[in-house]
Amino acid sequence: MAVERTLILIKPDAVRRRLAGDILRRIESRGFTVVGGKLLTVTRELGEEHYGEHREKPFFGELVEFITSGPTWALVVEGEGVIATMRKTIGATNPANAEPGTIRGDLASSMPDNLVHGSDSPESAQREVALWFSADELG
Repeated sequence: MAVERTLILIKPDAVRRRLAGDILRRIESRGFTVVGGKLLTVTRELGEEHYGEHREKPFFGELVEFITSGPTWALVVEGEGVIATMRKTIGATNPANAEPGTIRGDLASSMPDNLVHGSDSPESAQREVALWFSADELG
């Protein structure tokens, strides 16, 4: 399996609930390395660009409002098979469908407050990492 990089966002609801440390512990417990990270309040422009694939969907505005509602931890995480493994660790998008033992299954209760984002493919990861980080911000 190849070493990959993925974007993980610890969203404003997780930051408000002081869950960032627990989420980071789960990432590192899987053996992955954080090679970049920053705490920021997402601008409307970045939120719209990040969720651009959903622009025509009825929930687009809600996604952008949510991600811009408070501080977000943006992380670049590296490791073998990190994209698929982090998606399983995060759990189903809707917390009601997330398995116990996943981040969302254990800690989230409703949409859109689902605590965390993880890139869903190598192509998305490449696009998202470049959107949130410059090359000199990554180790």
